[in-house]
Amino acid sequence: MQGFMKMAARLAGLVLLGAALTGCGTVATLGKLEDGAGAEASKMWDRWVDSGGDIAVATTWERKVKPGVTLDQIEQALASVATETNIRPVGELPLSKELEARSGKPQKLLKVYNYCNPQTARKMVDFSPHMSAYLPCRISIVEQNDGLWMYTLNMDMMIRMGRKLPPDLKADALKVREAIWLMMEKGSKGEF
Repeated sequence: MQGFMKMAARLAGLVLLGAALTGCGTVATLGKLEDGAGAEASKMWDRWVDSGGDIAVATTWERKVKPGVTLDQIEQALASVATETNIRPVGELPLSKELEARSGKPQKLLKVYNYCNPQTARKMVDFSPHMSAYLPCRISIVEQNDGLWMYTLNMDMMIRMGRKLPPDLKADALKVREAIWLMMEKGSKGEF
């Protein structure tokens, strides 16, 4: 049944795409996209359908933290990768601590870490001012009933689905993507 639903959703998407291609400059825009934009959009579409329409699932990466890995180990792994890859920590939001202070009651862990490469950020915003809404890069640690999870924006979506980036900006953006990916991988295992 799930396979049928996926097929029906894709068919509906193709019908909508076909309708969209008939106007509003869509055909011209398709020629300006990064190679592989359609494949990346398809992956997002599948995640969106599989999640029952949760756009946040479609646009993010997640990692389950290995059992036994502590917050301190995750933070050390993030700091280690940041140093290795020349990406700067630019702030933390200890949201669960704030909620505990306001309510006086223990809260499940919820903490957001912000990272940035200022030069790449500037180039990206010069390319598209709307990209500033995605700055800085964030990694969240969320305690759920089954343990800790890490979440971040799907950097592949940002790099591979839009207009073609100038070669130097694309190279810089891919370095940031690799840094965030490595932070997720090493952080979820407590490797530093």
